[in-house]
This record gives sequence, structure tokens and C-alpha cells, in this order.
Amino acid sequence: MTRLDFTPYRRSTVGFDRLFDLLEKQARNSGGDNYPPFNIERRDEDAYRITLAVAGFRPQDIDITAQQNLLVVQGRKRDEVADGEMLHVGIANRGFERRFELADYVRVENADLADGLLVIDLVREVPEAMKPKKIAIGGSKLEVVEGKKDEADAA
Repeated sequence: MTRLDFTPYRRSTVGFDRLFDLLEKQARNSGGDNYPPFNIERRDEDAYRITLAVAGFRPQDIDITAQQNLLVVQGRKRDEVADGEMLHVGIANRGFERRFELADYVRVENADLADGLLVIDLVREVPEAMKPKKIAIGGSKLEVVEGKKDEADAA
């Protein structure tokens, strides 16, 4: 088994502990269950889409829970009685739980189930206070300079 060692990075960074822990956990659990299959798509700079193949599940069989930095999708197995004798069962109809770690400020915008595909749209909304700002130097008070060009850029 290959073990990732992030010790050199942990010594020279501050506040990235959660990221390193996630990477190490993912490396340990890489041989896990792949049901249901899914895609993750980046649709825009701040928009993402997760698509899960959940054939046979109805909307009432699926629970989607969004918490801070975590999205949990659960499907409950239904007990269905076949009309006839089953000779081969190849369509999985089992319960599942799929977890997705979300970055800060990512929220679920929409979820839809159609044609056996569960589509979950996500958006990243960084609060205005967290966006980068240019700070003017000088004087006794700090002044936030937004949208002003440097004199070198104007020339």
C-alpha cells in the first residue's frame, strides 16, 4: 500500500490540515464501493454538477443532505415483489450512501431526478468580506481601495 506523506507541507503551511487529512483519507479508502456510479462536472468557474446513476430509485427513495463542507446522498432500497419468477437479477437495487466533501462556500443550488440520473447543481458563493481587496498604504487609517488602477497601469 502506498502511503502519502504530507509532513513537509504541513510544516510550511498554516490552515491546510483539513485538506491534507482529506487527501490521506481518500488514499486509504481508494478501493471502496463504487455504487452508484457518478460524474463530477465543472460547468463554470463557480458552478459544479454531480450526476449519479440511480436507475430504479424514485424521488421519495433518495435523501440529499447538505451540511457545512459535506453533501450526503442516500438511497433507500425498496422491497418489490416481481410479477413472475426472476431468472437473472442484474439491475442493482440496493441502498447506498455517497458522501462528497465540499469546499468552503459551496452550496447546493438545485437537485433533479430524471431518466435514472440524479443531477445536483452546486455553486460557490464567496462572501464579499472574503474577496480580495487592495489596501492603500499610508496615513493613520487603513483605506480599502477597490476598483482603482495603479498609476503605472494608467500610463
